[in-house]
Amino acid sequence: MMLRNPEIKKFMIIQLLVCLVFVLISSLMNAVAGWMVLIVTIILNALFFGFTFLRYRKIKELVMYINRISNGEFRLDVRDNKEGELSILKNEIYKVTEKLTEYNQRLQQEKLYLSQSLADISHQLKTPLTSMIIRCEILNDPDLPQDKRKEFVSQIIVQLERIDWLVSTMLKMSRLDAGVVTMKKMDIYVSDLVEKAKSALIAPMESKEIELVTQFASEDKLKCDFNWTCEAVINILKNCIEHTPQKGRIEIDYSDNPLYHELTIKDNGAGISKKDLPHIFTRFYRGENASAESTGIGLAMAKSIINAQHGNIIVESQKNKGCKFMIRLYKTVV
Repeated sequence: MMLRNPEIKKFMIIQLLVCLVFVLISSLMNAVAGWMVLIVTIILNALFFGFTFLRYRKIKELVMYINRISNGEFRLDVRDNKEGELSILKNEIYKVTEKLTEYNQRLQQEKLYLSQSLADISHQLKTPLTSMIIRCEILNDPDLPQDKRKEFVSQIIVQLERIDWLVSTMLKMSRLDAGVVTMKKMDIYVSDLVEKAKSALIAPMESKEIELVTQFASEDKLKCDFNWTCEAVINILKNCIEHTPQKGRIEIDYSDNPLYHELTIKDNGAGISKKDLPHIFTRFYRGENASAESTGIGLAMAKSIINAQHGNIIVESQKNKGCKFMIRLYKTVV
């Protein structure tokens, strides 16, 4: 390896020529001096080639390490606590290896997550599609009564709306995951945010005769992205409506302090069990009290939206004693 290097060859030739010149000059001046210069030259050249050989052997070891790393052995420890440029190079290679290890682990986790997500999405779509196929087959019956035909058509429309919502939500979540969403924070009135979220859920609230109580002033403001934060509030309200009994009550409160704005949404529904509480923001997770229409992604999306604005959602709940969601949007990010 050392002799294949053209720079080493060139250096060796120049060094030998210089040594020969000095040996000849010193020999012409004095024979003893000539022999002394020749011996010193031989010793110095031997030392140089010895150290160069050892240096190239270490470089060869580094090349072998790099080849093993390129083949997937990311756990190699090539750190060297000695001084010198090769030791520095070893340490830098180790740092790169650690980064490659982290990247590889993250990639594997993302592949696993993608596989699980695709399986979950497939499962979520399979149920309504199967239901619609069965109803379409029944609708082909020419003797089907008109009232039954209308009933099945309305059921198919409901299932199509569910699929449309699921696909739309998954697209929004994929944009959040990819980091391509830019949150446009601005001062907005809390009343405007709550009113827009409420207008999207009037039908389910009226069907269950749920009372929505707000406790904030008309001039109260918070800093956030209006549309995305509204999407998060809608998903939390939707979850509260699903778990609130007929003629139940949902309260929305707002508070402000030097650290954060806090929007609190509280219901008097069935609550969340201790077993389910740590997992409610996990995608496609459905707790023991989940309704048949629940997909398990609404709260996960709300969490992603608030986190993208450097905020947080805190949940307090007890089974059969309702649930309280606290959306905190921090004013300063450290």
